[in-house]
Amino acid sequence: EVQLVESGGGLAQAGGSLRLSCAASGLTVDDYAIGWFRQAPRKEREGVSCINDDSDGSTYYADSVKGRFTISRDNAKNTVYLDMNGLKPEDTAVYYCASQCSLSYNGGYYNRYYGMDYWGKGTLVTVSS
Repeated sequence: EVQLVESGGGLAQAGGSLRLSCAASGLTVDDYAIGWFRQAPRKEREGVSCINDDSDGSTYYADSVKGRFTISRDNAKNTVYLDMNGLKPEDTAVYYCASQCSLSYNGGYYNRYYGMDYWGKGTLVTVSS
């Protein structure tokens, strides 16, 4: 059984930092592109960042988070991280990781889908002004 479990959310002040973790079981994170998504209240879910599988390892960021967020992977821990710095109130959302990527960036669009939908249950990030 595949499980993705997010952690690390919480309350932060504007300008602060948080580190989100996505721990995987039943799936090896370096074999797949792993994406972070978020959904704010009354808004559609949006792709935030993506890290490709180990054969490539490229990273992608939505324009809204580029330069502030960093995605990384620890293969030994089978975990993907999202380091969030310079947080803004508009970053407030439930953050999800998934075994797929879908995001708009730099005027383009990046998508990786393997025909399977594995998602975590999400972790809430709240940024106060």
